[in-house]
Order: sequence, then structure tokens, then C-alpha cells
Amino acid sequence: MEPSACTQSYPSNHTSNAAGEHCHWEVSDNVRLRRFLCYGSEGDVYTASEEAHLGVAQAGALLSMLQEGRGIEAVNEIKRFAQDERAVRPDPSIFALALCSQHAEKELKEDMKCGIWGRALRKAVSDWYNGQDALSLAAVVTRCKQREGWSHKDVLRLSHTKPADEALALISKYVAKGWKEVHVAYADKENTEEVVKVLLYLEVVEKVKHSCDETEVINLIEEHKLEREQLLTDHLKSKLVWRALLKEMPLQSVLWMLGKMTARKILQPGASETQALCERMQTEAALKKAKLHPFSILLASEHYKRGQGYQGKTKWAADGSILKALDIAFYKSFSNIEPVGKSFVVAVDVSTSLSSVVPGTALSTAVAAAVITMVFARTEADTRVLAYSEGALQLCSVSADMSLAQTTDELIKIPGGSTDCTLPIAWATENGKAVDVFIILTNNPLWTFTASPVETLKKHRQTSGRHSKLVMCGLTSIGHTMPDTGDRGLLSICGFDLGAFCIIRNLAQDLI
Repeated sequence: MEPSACTQSYPSNHTSNAAGEHCHWEVSDNVRLRRFLCYGSEGDVYTASEEAHLGVAQAGALLSMLQEGRGIEAVNEIKRFAQDERAVRPDPSIFALALCSQHAEKELKEDMKCGIWGRALRKAVSDWYNGQDALSLAAVVTRCKQREGWSHKDVLRLSHTKPADEALALISKYVAKGWKEVHVAYADKENTEEVVKVLLYLEVVEKVKHSCDETEVINLIEEHKLEREQLLTDHLKSKLVWRALLKEMPLQSVLWMLGKMTARKILQPGASETQALCERMQTEAALKKAKLHPFSILLASEHYKRGQGYQGKTKWAADGSILKALDIAFYKSFSNIEPVGKSFVVAVDVSTSLSSVVPGTALSTAVAAAVITMVFARTEADTRVLAYSEGALQLCSVSADMSLAQTTDELIKIPGGSTDCTLPIAWATENGKAVDVFIILTNNPLWTFTASPVETLKKHRQTSGRHSKLVMCGLTSIGHTMPDTGDRGLLSICGFDLGAFCIIRNLAQDLI
């Protein structure tokens, strides 16, 4: 498969010697910046489900680029990485832009005055608001009024946003002054069709805020597709209101509220609402619209099956029809994953029990390893799956038509021993398999091995002619799994979450 245009636009830092041997792979400032943008750290370790601490100390590469007069290059890198949706979380990109806006580089300074709210940041924020569809923006400002202490009113004021049209000017006025002033200002004006639509929508949102009539609230929800965040807390005490919300609730939100809605009898066995939801969860168009990943669905399914929350006292009896719908949705959602087009080896360590639980989830490490394997086996044409332990390695037959249970059984059928994570790499080298990415999955953060994993990987690079990469994933690990070698092709993942797939994808495409 040819690399995408956005992949080709990123420079790489491959180094080879005169004999064509692939030597140490440099971790450049650009790469360290992209790592920071991706998961909030310039290092070679990603810890799943852990918010990165963002500070100047974590952004050394960005500071180096700014000090070297490469500020414009850095800003373009940040912009491109964000536009390509390469990041696990958006916070590092925002932090990086803010840091750029405070730097004194002459060329940047001309574009980024006024401290953190310099011209570049103001422009970026203004462009976002002005780039939105008016009705969509009206929904956003009424649904999410503030986050992390910032309100739309604060952001619009500090960014000096000048609305691009009358409908956006109306929304800005609503945010700054409230509904009463907007109503007075526009009541007697000859308004455009778009302005009239926005006025009607805002009027509905204000109306529902003051309504104590359950029937009226339900009618407004259904007619104008209002969401939970636009209602009062008292409204959410009604089962009928919840059922009205459920019809248009985003599937991602539905997945994480299944337990709560079942516990509150909003979803009941055989009820029309339950049947309608199950049908929606099994519809490929709905799954594609929600961009749901199989791993997300599996996490939600296992949590729902568990019958109680991780915190609090909420308990529920999982509904069989919902579990069946989740199972079907899980398999259908593999079509949402866009192939990278690289050669992969996914190797599962069976040296220790795979009955442990991945931190922060309800998944056993055996099931987690199976679903990770399935993601690559079903979406990447050139994928080989191995099960290994000390002195034992077996090529597994994981096909696209196998179930999760069948895949799990296939992975754990060979006897265990001590862990030797070099075996999969050595196997590929000895059998003439040129591999772009090795993904090593294990429970055990401490390994015994016959050779260094780094040296084994370098040997494979020299033999295969590929700039092969290695992802060492300790599924139960909470610390560093491999010494930092400064080799760009090596990354460690501690635990596992949806963000880990994003990181592996970025590494495979030579971005981080």
C-alpha cells in the first residue's frame, strides 16, 4: 500500500552506513516534538490511561527548536499533527502552541504578541469558531458551557474573535450577553434564514431550561435533538426524558452509560427503547459515524458484563440482547480501521499466566492480547502472529473469520516457560521475513533473554534492509519496560488503552 499524502509530508531520520546496513536511528527534535504532541512526553515510554504532566521540562525539543530560530517550523509541525488527528489527547498541542506564543523569536514574536494569547493562538481560536456551521456552534456553546475553568465567553473575549457572518455574531452575543439581550436585539430586525434558525434553536434551549413540564421537555428533545448537557438536573430524574435522549445520544456516550441506564430501568429487557438501541449499535453506518474502535466496544462490553461500576455502588443485571448487540458491533467495527500498509509481527508472551487484568479495565491480559492481535490480523494484510516463551515459539493461525474466543485459545495453546522477548525477532531474521513493526505483548516487565532485544533488532534491520521498529508492551506494567537506548525505532507501552493503537500507528508510519 502506498503511504498517504499526510504520511509522506513528514521527514524521516533514517541513517545507513556505506554498506547499506541500517544503523542507529536518530531521535531528532522533530521526532521528540511529535512524541510530545502525541502523548505528552518526549521519551520512549507511553503509560496507558495516565494523563501526562505538561510543563516546560517535558517540551525540551520544542524549546530547542525555538532557540535555534525554527519557530515557524515548530508551529507548522504542531498544526499538521493536529489536523491529521495523530494525537492521543489534544492538551499537548494546545500547550505547545501556548509555549510558542510566549517565545521571543523575532519572526514568531511578530505573529504572537500579548503573552499566551498571542496572534497565532488568537487566530487559531478565531478560525475554529468562524469555521463552524452556525447551528452546530449553537449546539456546542449551549451543550458545553465550560471546561477546565475556561468558558466560551472567556475564550471569545481573549481571542478577540470577529464573527465571519451575522449568524456567528448572534452566537457570540448570546455567549457574552445572554438570551435576553439577544432576543431584544434581533426581535425587530429583518433576519437572514440562517439567523432565524439559530434564534429558534437558542429560544428552544432557553425554553427547556425553564420548563417543569415533562411532556414539553420530551417534545423539545425529540423535535430539536437536544442533548443531556442542555437539560436541568431535575429533568434527568425522569425515565421518559432519558428515553427521549437515548434516541439521538451519540453511541460513544451510550456505551459508557449502559450500566447506569440499565440500573435506572431506562433500558429494560424487551422494551422498545432497548430493541431500538440494539438495532442502532449493530448498524454499520452508525458505527462508522461514531468512529467506534473494536477495542472501545470490547472495553464497554466487559464493563457492562461486570454488572457494577468501578466506583460507587451502582449495580445492574446485564441485558442479554444488549450484550449480543455489543458482540455484533465489536466485529463490525473492524471495518472502521484504516490499514497502515506495513508488515507486522504480533508476538504474545505465554510464559506466565494470561489471567491477570490490564490496569484500568475489566479485560484479562489474554483477551487484551487477543483483541490487539485481531486488530492487526484483520486490517493489515501482512501480519504474522506468534506465541512464544523461552525456547518455544509457534506461528499462530489467526484468520479474519475467527472469533475473539477462538483467537484467545489459539494464542495460549503452547506451554509456557521463562520470557525471552528476542525470540520473535530472531525467528523473523532466521526465516527471511522482512518486518516493519514487531509488537511484543507480555505480562512480565522483567525478561530473561539470550541476547539484547536492541542488538537482535539491529541484526534484523541489517539482514532485512528494513528500518524495523519494536514496540515492547507490558500489559500489566506500570513502569518503564525497556532501557532508553536513544533509538527512534523502539517504544515501550505500559498497560494498554485505545491511545496505544494510535501510538503504534504513528510509529509504523515513521512519525514518532
